[in-house]
Order: sequence, then C-alpha cells, then structure tokens
Amino acid sequence: MDYNYEQTSEVEALDSIYFGDMAVIETKPFHKFSIPIKSEGFDDGEGLACHLVFTYTSKYPDELPIIEIDNEENFDNIVDKEELLTHLAEQGKENLGMVMVFTLVSAGQEWLNETWDKVKKEREERILAKQKADEEAELKRFEGTRVTVESFLAWRKQFEIDMGIPAKREREAKDKNKLTGRELFLQDTTLNESDLKFLDDENGWPH
Repeated sequence: MDYNYEQTSEVEALDSIYFGDMAVIETKPFHKFSIPIKSEGFDDGEGLACHLVFTYTSKYPDELPIIEIDNEENFDNIVDKEELLTHLAEQGKENLGMVMVFTLVSAGQEWLNETWDKVKKEREERILAKQKADEEAELKRFEGTRVTVESFLAWRKQFEIDMGIPAKREREAKDKNKLTGRELFLQDTTLNESDLKFLDDENGWPH
C-alpha cells in the first residue's frame, strides 16, 4: 500500500467535505489536522463541542492515526474525554486498512449527540425529582400543622378543665339567671327609656 498516496488523497477529500472548518496544522513528517464536531443544540447556546485532532502515522491506514481532543466546550464534568477517545479507537480498529477519518468524525459526532441527550434527560429527571420532593415536603408541612392544631385544641380543652374554667362558666350562667326585679326589667328589650324612667319614679329605684 502506498501510505503517502492514501494519506494525501484523504486529506484532499476531507478538505473538500469540511471546507472552511478543517484546519491543517502540519504537513511534515505527517499530516496533522483538526476537524470540529458539535452536538445538537450547541448553536442554541447549549450542547457539546470540541475539535478532533488527527495525526497520521507512517503506516496509516493500516494502523490507527493519533487522535487527540482539543477546544472542548461545555465538557466540564459532563464528558469524559477518555471515553470519547476509547470509543473512537474502537471504531478505528474496525476500519483498519481503509482511510477512516470521515468515519471517526461521524462516530464522534454521534457520540456527542448521544451524550448530550443523556445530559438533558438527567437534568429533566433532577427537575422532576426536586418538584416531587418539594411537593412531599409541603404535604408533610401541612399534615404537621394540622396535627399541631388538633393537639393544641385537645390541650386547651384539658387545660380549661384543669383550671376549672368550665365550672366557672357554669356558675356564671346560673348567676345570670338570678336576676333582680330591676335587672329583669332592664333585660326586657320591649321597654323604652320613658318606661324605665316611669318605673324608677314609681318604685323609687336608685339611678
């Protein structure tokens, strides 16, 4: 196999496919270049993106190119670069003997999309879990308040019994029934002020 011919031909083809995006970093002793990949949603301010950097070896494509990841965006603690590199290496081994960079770029693109889908799903699950926890906490708070009110009412009833309040109220009620003649007249709402004055004058009740 003419490795130099295979490599040069692939670089030309890739430059045509990724025109404007592919950047050639070195040409000697072997071609080194980068191609950007990104997940869905990245152009909207979310998602994942990086550059895959490939360096040919003397026997590429009968052996894997050197693969590096550069200019990661939004990877943080979301993406393990080593997992992506391992995935690309596995894909490359399945394509030994054939130029494979386009296949590896496509595999990397798909991997980012799948990873971003998982991230979005986990976010949604965390949001739902928080909503559920908040609802349960609110329910417990409501139930706790209800029990507290019921307990307070029971305590107050027992407290009044212990303090003799019901008995006192009963005595006061009986005392109200023992009204004097004047008090009975005063409780009669049908009597107006002139009637009461007349009664006062007639009976000599003190004012």
